[in-house]
Amino acid sequence: MAGPPADWTRAPVAFGRRAVPQLFGELMRPEAEVRLRALASLCGLMRDPERVYQAVRGGFLEQLKVLFVDEDPSVRTKTCELLHLMTSHSISRQALLSSSLLHPLALLMDDPSSSCRRSLLLVLNSLALLPEGAEALLTLVPKLMQKLRQVMEEEVEVEEVLLLSTITSCSRLDALPALACDAVLLVGGRLSHLSPDIRREASAALMALSACEEGRRRVCEEALLPAVVELLQDGDVAVQANAAGVLMYTGVITTGKQRCLDLNVIPMLLDLVTRDQEQQEERSRKALIMFSLRALTTLAEAPLGRRLLLEQLPLLVRRSEAAEEDLDIRRAAQTAVRVITWTP
Repeated sequence: MAGPPADWTRAPVAFGRRAVPQLFGELMRPEAEVRLRALASLCGLMRDPERVYQAVRGGFLEQLKVLFVDEDPSVRTKTCELLHLMTSHSISRQALLSSSLLHPLALLMDDPSSSCRRSLLLVLNSLALLPEGAEALLTLVPKLMQKLRQVMEEEVEVEEVLLLSTITSCSRLDALPALACDAVLLVGGRLSHLSPDIRREASAALMALSACEEGRRRVCEEALLPAVVELLQDGDVAVQANAAGVLMYTGVITTGKQRCLDLNVIPMLLDLVTRDQEQQEERSRKALIMFSLRALTTLAEAPLGRRLLLEQLPLLVRRSEAAEEDLDIRRAAQTAVRVITWTP
């Protein structure tokens, strides 16, 4: 009886612990087809944590460096796909960050193959989600910003979304490298983009940048607050939450408070805070309400803001006393009420 047909896209794999050394050895073969089949087989094996551990402890990761400059774009792309799979495991993330692979890998941002570039950006984005990964990528922020400008001009949405997400993760750790590359002005220009994915990532990036004093000042100087306020009415709850977060941060400084009040944001923020829960996605809803409450709290520090909020105080009191409400939201509402009703 005939067995199942062979998969010619993958290399034959040895049994047991011999499989990983065998396949990494085949990556050094001169035939591109052999290298591709070995990479495809490794992608299958690296879904197993034990195989990942073996590859890392065996020092096989360093062998991938030569494939970053392989003449075959399919090999370069598949190499990045393999790394992306491996970065889902802690041990391989740590090994990649402590290796000499990161900067040669980053050069693939300029690869002529769009598939390779996207696979690379997935690797970088995955690394940046962790604090140690974001820290390691801080030195690459100028290059990431340069690439972002390029893909914005070329309207390559998938790459733009990944770049914005990676820059956001890095900026949450330290916003200064991105601010030094005029990130506020660049990102601010995408707040009204037709794509909800780009609006979501651009507003998240602006929120990360405005978490520091320099970022808040830049947001005000570049007159971005009107565009941010418009996003409070966006159809995407995550975009609304990011916009409320930007207002929360910029409202800390005097100029930000005044411009927010000039834009009459208090009624919009109150509407978001008191809207029915069923109208909002649960995960994003909490962030939206928390950021809106904190933004209202900062605005209450200004005399005009306090006067306007005193007129709507019962709405916030009800939110602060609702037994069924999330504890963090209740506490944020209670803080807002205390600030609004504070008397010297």
